[in-house]
Amino acid sequence: MSNIFGTYDYVIVGAGTAGCVLANRLSVDPTVRVLLLEAGGKDDWIWIHIPVGYLYCIGNPRTDWCYRTEPCEGLNGRSILYARGKVLGGCSSINAMVYMRGQSRDYDAWAASGNPGWSWKDVFPVFKRSEDHYGGVSELHGAGGEWRVEEQRLEWEILDTWRDAAEQCGVPKIADFNGGDNFGSARFQVNQRTGVRWNASKAFLRPAMKRPNLTVLTNVHATRIRFRLREGKQEATGVEFVRDHEMLFAEASSETILASGAVNSPQLLQLSGVGPSRLLREHGVNVAHDLPGVGENLQDHLQLRMAFKVQGVRTLNEWSNSLFGKAQMAMQYALFRTGPLTMAPSQLGAFAKSDAGQQTANIEYHIQPLSLDKFGDPPHPFPAFTASVCNLRPESRGFVRIQSADPYTHPVIQPNYLSTAQDRKVAVDSMKLTRKISAAPALAKYRPEEFLPGPSFQTFDAMANAAGNIGTTIFHPVGTCRMGPAADSNAVVDARLRVHGVARLRVVDASIMPLIPSGNTNSPTVMIAEQGSRFILEDRMRR
Repeated sequence: MSNIFGTYDYVIVGAGTAGCVLANRLSVDPTVRVLLLEAGGKDDWIWIHIPVGYLYCIGNPRTDWCYRTEPCEGLNGRSILYARGKVLGGCSSINAMVYMRGQSRDYDAWAASGNPGWSWKDVFPVFKRSEDHYGGVSELHGAGGEWRVEEQRLEWEILDTWRDAAEQCGVPKIADFNGGDNFGSARFQVNQRTGVRWNASKAFLRPAMKRPNLTVLTNVHATRIRFRLREGKQEATGVEFVRDHEMLFAEASSETILASGAVNSPQLLQLSGVGPSRLLREHGVNVAHDLPGVGENLQDHLQLRMAFKVQGVRTLNEWSNSLFGKAQMAMQYALFRTGPLTMAPSQLGAFAKSDAGQQTANIEYHIQPLSLDKFGDPPHPFPAFTASVCNLRPESRGFVRIQSADPYTHPVIQPNYLSTAQDRKVAVDSMKLTRKISAAPALAKYRPEEFLPGPSFQTFDAMANAAGNIGTTIFHPVGTCRMGPAADSNAVVDARLRVHGVARLRVVDASIMPLIPSGNTNSPTVMIAEQGSRFILEDRMRR
């Protein structure tokens, strides 16, 4: 039996990127009572804020759910780390900080699939509205919003030269990735302020926490959404959660809002009895509403991390492997907020076409002046760079499914990477392009030598197998509560993010994306939360 914690107009589950935006926007009206629940703790650890600290945050239970995928056939049977932020700010507290909107065709496809109001024309001003771009207001960017965007504060000769090589291979140099067509190469712009991570907690939540009508609880675990039957339809009434071993219930008099991301939102729906009825009954969960699409349609960007030894140029490998280098990096950051400690995981990006038949760029590069065997390992003891490339529009679809009625048991996560012939073709073609760029004249002076996966993989089958060996997530899971019209039997929410067949319940996070954007997914999640908060407030006015 749960004790009553209180009654609020809105109960939001998850204080990640979307939850922080929602808490800010919904609590602007002082008469509206908002409760925000977060399973993780406060974002008060130093390594959250020093940009290179992602190395210590990912895979750390202090800040990460530490999920792992099921063994994946496309990865040659490997299971991989599936990091999701478990802290105020969510993934924006541990991610790559890359500011990216995607391509105009992404959002036009969302609208064309039965989701009015989500075309590029619709969402472009929403991106600009919350932005605070270092260059000020322009045709492409906004200023004065909460979401700070700056240039990175360091340079690498090896990255500039790789960019020259990419240009020699038909990938032009461009100034900005965010105009709707990101074909070309540029330095990534990042969510930082003067060399410090700018997460969604700093941007949106902290200013709102001064408001007496917003309550934020950390270290609480949501276990179930409650429903009641009203006029023949299930209606959400609030959320049960555990705080200090006590079961509590928060009533939502207007709406319950899930903003827990592509893993946790479908998991909580399923635990609450909303999802595929067969799955729910299998695990002893009473079915509140049969909704087959909950947890399905998982999409992610699989990165193929190819690495090359170089000569005659500095990389982070040798810098970080010496005591003097580490001291120098610490001094640069302490005195000037510059140098490698300000690094996002990738400084240089490029968008290209894996083959000439692609209408727009379908692969994305993250180029790094370092190399390591796998995430969390120390850099190699020799100079090297990594050219990580991902398929922006994968055909493979996976799922997130509960494996127990226990809310503390991690769900089954199966991305099904490289499960289609087209995805394997794009993987091989993108690896070939990576080799072509590395063999271009501009890089010849540094004598690049491929060692991951290695030059021995040459045939299609060998390269596809190598892709399975070196492939890993770039942490962009989306789509598990897909947006679509009621006629779409696998859609979970409508175009206003209301759960089909259930009243007073919405999902507002990256899980609603019907198709994964052609780029990094954090800032599109900010946009989704801006849209969702507008829908919620508009519907409130109509009641």
